[in-house]
Amino acid sequence: MSSDLTQYEERMRKGVESYKRDLSNIRAGKANASLLDGITVDYYGTPTPINQVATISVPEARLLVVAPWEKNLLKEIAKSILGSDLDLNPQDDGSVLKIPIPQLNEDRRRDMVKQANKMTEDARIAVRNVRRDANEGLKKAQKAGEISEDDSHRLMDQVQKLHDKFIAEIEDVFKKKEAEVMEV
Repeated sequence: MSSDLTQYEERMRKGVESYKRDLSNIRAGKANASLLDGITVDYYGTPTPINQVATISVPEARLLVVAPWEKNLLKEIAKSILGSDLDLNPQDDGSVLKIPIPQLNEDRRRDMVKQANKMTEDARIAVRNVRRDANEGLKKAQKAGEISEDDSHRLMDQVQKLHDKFIAEIEDVFKKKEAEVMEV
C-alpha cells in the first residue's frame, strides 16, 4: 500500500507544478518571457504557441522582444498579443516586436493578487482532494483486511505530512508572487 502513497504524492506534486505554471502567467510589472506562454499564433492554419515560432528575449526589466523566425509572422504575433487579456501593446519595427511592460497601478495590482489568491485556493483544494482520496483508499484497504488498523493510521499520518508539505510550498509560492506583484 505504501507504493500507492507514491501515486498520491505524485498527484499532489503535479497539482503544485500546474499551480506554479498558472501563477507565472500573472503579470507582475516586470518583463518575463513566460508572460506570452498562453498566447497562440495562427501558423499555417494551426494555433501554435509564440515561443515555438519566435525567440522571446528580455533585454531590459520592462521590455520583451519577440523575434519571429519568419518575418511574415510579425503582424500575426502582434495581433495575437493585442487580442490577449494582458494589456500589452507590441510595437513592430519591421524585424522584431518590442513590447514595453507598463507599470501597474494600485487597483490592477490588487486585482492580480485576488486572481493569484483564487488560484492558490484552487491549488489547496486540489491537494486536499488528493489527501481525501488517499485516506478513503486506506480506509477501504483496512476494511477489506488488506492492511491492519495500525498500518492504516501510520499511512494516514504520512499522507497528512505530504499534504502539509505541499500546502506549505503553495503558501511560499503565493507569498513570493504577492510580494512581486505589489512591488512598485
